[in-house]
Amino acid sequence: MSTTDPTPDTVLLGASDIRELAATLGVRPTKQRGQNFVIDGNTVRRIVRAAEVTAEDAVVEVGPGLGSLTLALLDVAAHVTAVEIDPLLAQHLPTTVAARLPARAKDFDLVLSDAMEVTELPGPAPTALVANLPYNVAVPVLLHMLATFPSIERSLVMVQSEVADRLAAKPGNKVYGVPSVKANWYAQVKRAGAIGRNVFWPAPNVDSGLVSLIRRDPPVTTATRREVFAVVDAAFAQRRKTLRAALAGWAGSPAAAEEALAAAGIDHKLRGEMLTVEQFAAIAEHKPKAPVL
Repeated sequence: MSTTDPTPDTVLLGASDIRELAATLGVRPTKQRGQNFVIDGNTVRRIVRAAEVTAEDAVVEVGPGLGSLTLALLDVAAHVTAVEIDPLLAQHLPTTVAARLPARAKDFDLVLSDAMEVTELPGPAPTALVANLPYNVAVPVLLHMLATFPSIERSLVMVQSEVADRLAAKPGNKVYGVPSVKANWYAQVKRAGAIGRNVFWPAPNVDSGLVSLIRRDPPVTTATRREVFAVVDAAFAQRRKTLRAALAGWAGSPAAAEEALAAAGIDHKLRGEMLTVEQFAAIAEHKPKAPVL
């Protein structure tokens, strides 16, 4: 089926299907795991379209829950691998797939695991990440998946609206911070739409947003990603301070921080929220060497 064809309603899970399935399994969505199940077919179709999933894609989905988005993805993609932390949900999802999309069941894999601990996946290397990410772990899970699976070319994640704003923020924006810079290391990031509360069960207390990430080459630098991210973390740990003060601990002293910033061509009076990921990489290249005792 092409990405322009609507997924049949008989395949997708509607609100009554979700509640009935949850009741049958004895599933009660937990706030601890950020479980809010999508109950609207139009929303999952919209997500698949926004993710630009095609018949050539191998998709990895994090947190499939009862399978709302999983079915819409599998109806279009070549292969879908779902990563689910909840044993009960993971156990039943293959049954749902087999019942709703029997012809595609062979193209579906499930991994029972915390997504933060996944280092390999069955099936073909993923080309796309599409997920309704739990609000409390959205950023670390996203960054882990991008770092662990470089074959992921495109990502479309649904997160809390505030988190979506932070991920997509540009330098100079008041919500620009650690998530913005680190996501930009891997990809071009932009907001891809808003999602209301009424498409979830149970309805969350916050609105959601879609974020699109298109893989790009990281900045050209002699510093490692870990070294660059250490500068980013230090700069925003005290975001109201100038870079000279904020990076004093990282460099060894305020004077050493000022020296590193000068070598990178950056004004030490600026704050971290004004810098691009390329500028953070330049700073990382000039970290003072520890004195030999």
